[in-house]
Amino acid sequence: MKNESIPLNLGTEKIGKLLMQYAIPAIIAMTASSLYNITDSIFIGHGVGPFALSGLAITFPLMNLGAAFGSLVGVGASTLLSIRMGQKDYGTANDILGNVFVLNLIMGIVVSVFTLPFLDPILYFFGASSDTLPYAHDFMVIILLGNVVTHMYFGLNALIRSAGKPQKAMMSMIYTVLINLVLNPLFIFGFKWGIRGSAFATIIAQILVLIWQIHLFNDKKYFIHWKRGIYKLKKRIVLDSLSIGMSPFLMNAAGCLIVIVINRQLIRNGGDLAVGAYGIVNRVAFLFVMIVMGLNQGMQPIAGYNYGAKLYDRVMLVLKKSIWYASLIMLVGFAIVELFPHAVSSLFTTEETLIALAVPGLRWVFAAYPLIGFQMVCSTFFQSIGKPQLSIILSMTRQVLFLIPILLILPNYFGVIGVWVSISISDCISVFLAGILLYGELRRQRKNINS
Repeated sequence: MKNESIPLNLGTEKIGKLLMQYAIPAIIAMTASSLYNITDSIFIGHGVGPFALSGLAITFPLMNLGAAFGSLVGVGASTLLSIRMGQKDYGTANDILGNVFVLNLIMGIVVSVFTLPFLDPILYFFGASSDTLPYAHDFMVIILLGNVVTHMYFGLNALIRSAGKPQKAMMSMIYTVLINLVLNPLFIFGFKWGIRGSAFATIIAQILVLIWQIHLFNDKKYFIHWKRGIYKLKKRIVLDSLSIGMSPFLMNAAGCLIVIVINRQLIRNGGDLAVGAYGIVNRVAFLFVMIVMGLNQGMQPIAGYNYGAKLYDRVMLVLKKSIWYASLIMLVGFAIVELFPHAVSSLFTTEETLIALAVPGLRWVFAAYPLIGFQMVCSTFFQSIGKPQLSIILSMTRQVLFLIPILLILPNYFGVIGVWVSISISDCISVFLAGILLYGELRRQRKNINS
C-alpha cells in the first residue's frame, strides 16, 4: 500500500481549500444531474405532451422510495468510510467496499421484485388517472427493471467521493448526464419511443458509467479495491452503515409520502394539470436543492474525517463555511424564480393553462429558500459526524410532522395555493428547529475544543 494513496490532507489542508476541492466536483456533478432531470422533463413536455409531464410527476414518490433504499446503503457506508479513514482503520475501509456491493445487489433486487407486480395499483394510489397512468406505467417498468444498476451506480459513486476521489465521482455524474442528453432526444424524437425512451436513456447511461466505476476500484495501488474476502457481509459494517444511512433513507421515504399527499391534494383541487405544474416546480426546486446537496457531499468526508480524528475546531469551521455557501446558493435560486417565474415555467411547456398553474407554485415554494440551505447543511452535518438521530429528527419533522398536517388543512380553504403555501410554512418551521439542535451540538463541540 502506498501512503500517498490515502487522502490524509483531510486533516491538515486548509478547510476552505478542502471544501472547494471536494464540493466543487460534487456541485458540478449534482448540478449536471439536476439539469438532466430538467432537460428530460423538457423533452417529455415538448415531445410527448403535458399529460406525460403529469404522468412523470406521478412517478416521483416511487422514484423517491428507490432513492431511499439506495441512500440507506450508499450514504451510510460512505459516511462510515470517512470516519474509518479518520481513525486510520484502512482494513475496515476496504471491507466497506465489498459490503456495499453486496448490499446494493440485494437491495436493488428486493425493491424491484416487490414493486413490479403491483405497479398499477401503486401508481393509482399515488394519484394516477386514466389519462396519466399509461405514461407513469411505461416509465416506471423500465426504471424498476434497471433498479439494481441504479443502486450500484449511486452506491459506488458515494464511495468514490469519500475515498478521496471527488473528481472521479464528478466525472461519473457528468458522463451519465452527457450520455442521457444524447440518447434522450434520439429515443423520444428519433425512435418515437415516447416516455419509455427517456427511461431507456437513463438506465443505459447508468450501465455504461457503472462499468467505468467498477474499473476504478481495480487499482491495486489504492487503499480500497476489489479483492477476495471483502464481500462477506460483516454485522458491524452493515449495522453501522444502515444506522447512519437511516437519516437519508427516512428523508427520501418521507419525501415519497409527502409527494403522494401533494399529488392527491393537487388532483382534488386542480386536476391532472395541477400535478404537471408540481412536476415543473419540483424539477426547478430540485436544481438548487441538488447544488446544496453537492456542497454537503463535499462537506461530508471533511467533517467525518476530522471528527473521527478528534480535530473539532476543523469540524466547526467546515460547518460554518458550508452554511454560508448553502444560504448564498438558495438566495440566488429565490431571486431567479421570484423575478422570472413565467419564463422558467415556459421552458417546460407551451400549454398556457399549465404555465398559469406553475407560476404561483414556483413563487410560493421558493419563498422560504433563502433560509432552507441552513437546514439542509445541519441535517447532513449531524449525519457526517455519526449522529444520525439528530439528522432523522430534522428530516422527519420537516417532511412529516410539520408538512403533512398543514397539507391536510390549508388546501381545504385555499385550494391549489394552499398546497404551495404549506411547503413554505413547513420549511420555515424546520429551519427554526435546526437552529435549536445545532446550538446544542455546537456547545458540545466547544467543550471538546477547550478540553
